[in-house]
Amino acid sequence: MEDIGISVSGLVAQLINVGILLLLLYFVLYKPVLRMFNERSSRIKESMDQAEEIKQKMAETEEQVRQQLEAARKEGQNMLAQAGQMGEQVKEGARQEARQEAEAVIAKARLEIERERDEAFDELRRQFVDLAIVAAEKVIAEALDKEKHRRLIVEVLDEGIKGKG
Repeated sequence: MEDIGISVSGLVAQLINVGILLLLLYFVLYKPVLRMFNERSSRIKESMDQAEEIKQKMAETEEQVRQQLEAARKEGQNMLAQAGQMGEQVKEGARQEARQEAEAVIAKARLEIERERDEAFDELRRQFVDLAIVAAEKVIAEALDKEKHRRLIVEVLDEGIKGKG
């Protein structure tokens, strides 16, 4: 091999050098990078699981709010029916006064229904804001300024509601 310009001792030295370089790269670069990828994959999976859990909680919360609104609507209907019955039971001479009372009860029932609906919506909004903050904290793994983000999310929700309304 010396005839073609290849030194056997040089070739062996180069092979040993390449082998040492490969071992060095394996321990210094490949294993840490592989470990980093595995950790990142694990964090992404945890984040996805947490996002799914938050999604389920949101669905449960929405269902609770829907049930509360339905109960408030039924209660309002019951109040309206009672007001109608009261109006019919009043004697002929006091019919005008009974109508005024019934209208006052209806107005009060409507205000009460609106108030309960607004409270339920505000509670849903607060829960959504809290869940969104928790989700954001989990995903980016840093503590957030909750009040600042709460205001930001509320503003975005308000803009979204105004945009749809």
